[in-house]
Amino acid sequence: MSAIFYAIPSLIIVVVLLAAAGIVRRSLELRSAWSSGLTAEARCLRSYTTVSGGANDTSVSTTLHHVYEFTTREGRAIRFEEAHGPATVVDGDIVPVYYTAAHPEKATAQPPSQARAAVGTFGMLVFFGVIVTCCIGFMITYHQVSSGIDGLFGGV
Repeated sequence: MSAIFYAIPSLIIVVVLLAAAGIVRRSLELRSAWSSGLTAEARCLRSYTTVSGGANDTSVSTTLHHVYEFTTREGRAIRFEEAHGPATVVDGDIVPVYYTAAHPEKATAQPPSQARAAVGTFGMLVFFGVIVTCCIGFMITYHQVSSGIDGLFGGV
């Protein structure tokens, strides 16, 4: 029974570490796209929103997505989707996109903002660090309390 008090925090830690890795990966992709020097004009083919939450009196979150298409310098047509874009971009608009030659499908229409991206990534990593620290603290505290109770009652 006590294994559950180690398994659940361990599972939370694994999920948080995977999320942190995803955030760092996306941050590096943005940094590469912005610093590559490759830009193109992309047409917004479609914009739509997704809604999550709202059940059982939880808050509702709306995310705006855009689907863009552009042509690389080599003449390759690339279509990509990006979440959290500006609400002022509508279907048919032309926007600048930033991409790398190696992975043009990981392009971004977000304007370069190294500092903003770094602060956002750092903030999320600190938040994830707090979650991991709380989980580890919980497991250590549980171990100490359960060991004390076993010693108190002779391992009953």
